[in-house]
Amino acid sequence: MSLLIALLAFGLGVVWLELRHRLRPSSPLQMHPINWTVSSCPGKLRAEGVLEIHNPHLQMEVFIPELRVNPVLLGKADPSIFQVNTSIKADHPDEETRPDRYWVAYIVKGGKTTRVQITIDIVGPYPLERVDSLWVDVHWGNYGPFGHLQRRQGVVVPLSHPLPLTAAEAQFIPGDGCQVLPLQTHLLGPLDDAIEVLRRYASAIVEPGDVLTLGETPLATIQGRYRHPSEVEPSMVARLVCRAFHPTSSLASACGMQVLIDVVGPSRVLVAFLGGLLMRLVGVPGWFYRLAGCQARLIDDVTGTTPPYDQSLVLGPRHSASFCREAATALGVDVAVVDVNDLSRVKVLASSAGCDEALLHRALRLNPAGNANQRTPLVLIRPGLN
Repeated sequence: MSLLIALLAFGLGVVWLELRHRLRPSSPLQMHPINWTVSSCPGKLRAEGVLEIHNPHLQMEVFIPELRVNPVLLGKADPSIFQVNTSIKADHPDEETRPDRYWVAYIVKGGKTTRVQITIDIVGPYPLERVDSLWVDVHWGNYGPFGHLQRRQGVVVPLSHPLPLTAAEAQFIPGDGCQVLPLQTHLLGPLDDAIEVLRRYASAIVEPGDVLTLGETPLATIQGRYRHPSEVEPSMVARLVCRAFHPTSSLASACGMQVLIDVVGPSRVLVAFLGGLLMRLVGVPGWFYRLAGCQARLIDDVTGTTPPYDQSLVLGPRHSASFCREAATALGVDVAVVDVNDLSRVKVLASSAGCDEALLHRALRLNPAGNANQRTPLVLIRPGLN
């Protein structure tokens, strides 16, 4: 009888956690960057584009009481000599834009979409010699039945692109029964198409039999799967469970754990925690990750990836298998999405049909792409030695 009562109490507790999780304050508004372009003239760069804001909730109306943009210049030298001017223009479907560009509090009705036009001018001598990327850091308020939320979302706008290598320029690194070639790209983000990135930087070099790999974190950032910690509100479960992890784990912070909870739910995380604890007591570690799902191993906490994403929590990518199939068809070689670190650990998230995963483990064991700021998310693997 006491066991039945305990199970009933546990079940009610799980239901309560799920309800609390689903009813927590949150805004349905979604922001996506579109149509960004970069133009230049002597002494000036201009980046301009659109932030599209959509309300998928059919009944809820959400206010945007304020919106501002903080542009951050990224490059290889001090950009402080430049003057940066930002212009924000509301482009609502049902309201006129004020000539002074003042942001008037706006209501995004259920199922509706609005747009914001952003123009950022970078003025100074030879800007492309100092900066190569622009981080458009958007701070915006959401106000509605959930209360008032301060939200923060950023997007990378590449100001320049490295020239793709030609076959004559490629310098492969000898490996274990293979050769590897890290390929440098621009700083990747939601404005990119992953297959087009592979085509741009690898199509002139790949040969039949090659394997082209893309890091899981760059693919995730292209898919927009990153969140600023200010947008994450840790729950009681997150604050409790995160304390059981090693300090270097991405799940050792309350925000890192909460991101996982937002993906799989609090009850699954709690069950994984209890199950993992029991299995560890009998000498079988790693069961938390098996029970919590693949995303538990893929989340990168703050500082876990290259700037400017080092200030965000980055989730694992979606639909890796379908991406590999489509990319392999487009390029005519095998494609894989991988997670590699400096500890010689190689995890293949997905690969195209027939890909030699043993070759991937041998070739990537020494992490030729690096984990710092090399900007080499692509690695071309060529079986055999010349």
